Amino acid sequence: MNRRMLLRGALAAGLTGAAFTALTDTRRSVELALAADSAPANLSDLEAAAEAYGYGYHGQPPTRVLADLVVDFADLQPYLDRPQPVATRMRVCRAAGQMAGMAAIILHDLGARKEARAWFATASTAAKESGDPQLHAWILAREAMVPLNYGAPQAAAVLSEQARQLAGSRPTAAATLAAAVAARAYALSRQPEQARRALAAADTFMERLDADARADTWLTHGEQKHHVHLSHALTALGDTRRARESQQRALQLSAPTSTMTRSLLAIDAAACARHDGDAQEACQRTAVVLSGLPDAYRTGLVHRRALDLYRSIPAQHHQEPAVRELREALAA
Repeated sequence: MNRRMLLRGALAAGLTGAAFTALTDTRRSVELALAADSAPANLSDLEAAAEAYGYGYHGQPPTRVLADLVVDFADLQPYLDRPQPVATRMRVCRAAGQMAGMAAIILHDLGARKEARAWFATASTAAKESGDPQLHAWILAREAMVPLNYGAPQAAAVLSEQARQLAGSRPTAAATLAAAVAARAYALSRQPEQARRALAAADTFMERLDADARADTWLTHGEQKHHVHLSHALTALGDTRRARESQQRALQLSAPTSTMTRSLLAIDAAACARHDGDAQEACQRTAVVLSGLPDAYRTGLVHRRALDLYRSIPAQHHQEPAVRELREALAA
């Protein structure tokens, strides 16, 4: 409980140096334990905790979820320190990979790219030891979204292709996610043919996923998540009709508390307006999204997506009222 309160307190002030130190200390302590031949005898509570975190924010501030998740992640260390059968160790490493991967997702959403990459590296270490290639593929696909969303789509394409190779040709959540992320990366890299092939593969996998793999969690690939990826890829390709269809479907499937997802979809819709020639509407809609965000969401991924839209507006239009409004919203 003390560790939980300390982490909550450190993160309540934002992603400060003290917060990063606390996160790094916890991650490294478990990472070191991964090298030992150890695991808990009873994993049900740990595995249930990992599954529960997979359901996302549920309207909670990301830093609050991150604090709780990292505390439960740290609880794995004493179990890793005890000698256990190999099969049991593989199970605890799987839980460690899932938790570290989800911590990385939250850090990515908050804009802490360096820390997100460090947590994804720890997650990959755990996933390799767990012997679960689908988990490892999921981690690589999620890691690819860091460079994808922060200006390095070619690096994202490389990572997503590694994930696709690991996931294989079976219709799994990881294979579907990896193909969808690859489509986004290729679209942003101005490689439309590769993007469309990856989109087709993602759609084919999606049609064949079983019910468990379609659950709406971070660890699976539900219809809502699929359309969020399609929205971004199709918007980048300039296929605004299909992009809007995916945006509408994703919004129908998104809970009212899904602040980040709904904001990103709204910015995709604004980008569609820009593609269709209405830069003023695009800027106005994006400024409205930013002004309506709770404080916990004003930095990170949503801000970056809005900034990308602003940067896509030709410089000769930057003194127009709607563009100035967006610039001011970004600076607020």
